[in-house]
Amino acid sequence: MPDRIVTIDGPAGSGKGTIGQKLALELGWRFLDSGALYRACAHLAVKHNLDPDVPELIIDHLNDFEFESIPAGSNEEAKVLLNSEDISFEIRTADCAQMASRIAVSHAIRSALLLIQREYYHPPGLVADGRDMGSVVFPNAMMKVFLTASLEVRAKRKFKQLKNKDISLKYDKIYKEIENRDLRDSTRSHAPLTTPEGALVVDTSTLDIEQVLQTVLEGVYSNINAFESEAQ
Repeated sequence: MPDRIVTIDGPAGSGKGTIGQKLALELGWRFLDSGALYRACAHLAVKHNLDPDVPELIIDHLNDFEFESIPAGSNEEAKVLLNSEDISFEIRTADCAQMASRIAVSHAIRSALLLIQREYYHPPGLVADGRDMGSVVFPNAMMKVFLTASLEVRAKRKFKQLKNKDISLKYDKIYKEIENRDLRDSTRSHAPLTTPEGALVVDTSTLDIEQVLQTVLEGVYSNINAFESEAQ
């Protein structure tokens, strides 16, 4: 029987993080930001000066690793907690981002984090966003969603997001970074970005957030009804 989990996968800038958080709040379910999980692991490695080329050192520290991602509410920003400490700012540093990239290619560390992600589920349900949630982490999810958008649209969204945060980056540079990220994610040997089998695919290029959310919610409620009927 499928787990009461909704996975939301997609490339950078497709809107999966925003939709995942809103969906979790709407349903009253737990929220997993897998990207933040990897950055939290990277933060741990940077803090303790651990070498990602010796994955055993990092994996040993994961024994006392209590992670939580809290979705953004109406008047609050999203938060990431590690062992009850708010590390939302720390995981956005350049050192942390660089370390996260190195950790992401380690099969041993990915396997350890896979177990943490699967143990993150608690009733009544879980919304998980990332790049391999439906294909690898939660293959038995109740519903799988794959959000996509054109490269141009995703680059413009990122440009606007950074501009709103007073971060100055040229559009051409952002476009190229996302293009390179797409290539790395889709061709990596471990858990490449792919459309999960049976996923609801939504192209968000011409849709606003509420339109995407309503499209996904319709599918979720339909699957919840089928889920409950099967459970009876």
